[in-house]
Amino acid sequence: MLLDGFGRRVDYLRLSVTDRCDLRCSYCMPEGFKGYEEPRHWLSFDEIERLLAVFARLGLKHVRLTGGEPLLRKNLPDLARRLAALPGIDDLSLSTNGTQLAKHAARLHGAGVTRLNVSLDSLDRERVRAICRRDALPRVLEGLEVARSEGFHLIKINMVAIAGTTDEDICAMVAYCMERGFVLRLIETMPLGETGRGIGFLNLRPVRERLRQRFGLVDGVVPGGGPARYLVSPDGGFQIGFITPISQHFCATCNRVRLGVDGVLHLCLGQNDAVDFRTPLRSGCTDAGLEEMLRAALNSKPWRHEFSERPQQMVRFMSSTGG
Repeated sequence: MLLDGFGRRVDYLRLSVTDRCDLRCSYCMPEGFKGYEEPRHWLSFDEIERLLAVFARLGLKHVRLTGGEPLLRKNLPDLARRLAALPGIDDLSLSTNGTQLAKHAARLHGAGVTRLNVSLDSLDRERVRAICRRDALPRVLEGLEVARSEGFHLIKINMVAIAGTTDEDICAMVAYCMERGFVLRLIETMPLGETGRGIGFLNLRPVRERLRQRFGLVDGVVPGGGPARYLVSPDGGFQIGFITPISQHFCATCNRVRLGVDGVLHLCLGQNDAVDFRTPLRSGCTDAGLEEMLRAALNSKPWRHEFSERPQQMVRFMSSTGG
C-alpha cells in the first residue's frame, strides 16, 4: 500500500503521454503557446511501462492516460495494452478532448481502456469555438457517438463551469447526457497559470442545489478513483458529479499524483512539489531505487493546495502538468 506522509492511500496516477494539444482552450493553454517539452525528453513507452510496473507493485491501482491531448501520441493504444496487462492495474481510463476519438475508439477499447472522460464545455458550436479557439464541436460529438457504439464501460463528460459563459449551457448538457447514458461532471476553474486565473469562476455549490431541485436528484456514488461528489436520478439512470477544488476542496481524501510526459512526478496540482524520475530511469537506477524514490516522494506530498490563499504561485499550465 502506498501511503503519503499524512496516511492517505495513493493508488491513482494521471499519466501524461504528451503536452501537445490540437485545441487552445481559454482556461488551459494560451493561443500562441510554444513552450512544449522536447520529444527527446518524453518518457518512452518502455520507460513508462517499467516505472508503472514499479508503482503497481507498491499499490497503484488506477491509471488515467492524459495529455495535452493523449490521442496525439503515436501508437497510444499499444501503450494502453501494455499498461492494462501490468499486474495490479485494475482500472485503465483515458481523458481526451474528443477530436481524435472517432479514429481511435475501437483500438483503445480493444487495448483495455474501459472508461473515457471527454471534455465538452457546451453544445453550442459558436461557444465551443470561442472557448477552444477551434471549430471542434462536430468532431467531438462524432467521437462520442463512435465511442458509445464501441461499448465502453463508462463515458463521462467533463464540463468546465465558467461564469457568464458555460453556466447558461448546463441544463442542455444535463439533457444530452441523460439521453445518451453519459455521466456529466461539472468542474470549477482552477488558477493554473495566467489562463486559469483569467477565467470567470463559478461556485458549483449553489448550482448543485438548483440541479437537485430541478431534476429531482439525490445523493449518490459513481465508481472511479476521482474526487467528484455525485447526485443521481432516483432510478440511477443519470449521474452528475461536481468537482469543487475551490469552493469545497477534497484534499483530505486525495489519492492521486500526476506524472508528466517528461517523467516529473507532480505531487499536488496546486503546489510545486515534484520529483524527477526520468534522470534516474536513464542513469541505471534499479527498480529498488525507484521504489525508494517513490516512497520518499509520497512522504513529502503536501496536505492541500493553496489555490485560494496563493493563486499566483502556480505558473505552469494544466496542459503541461497532465489533466
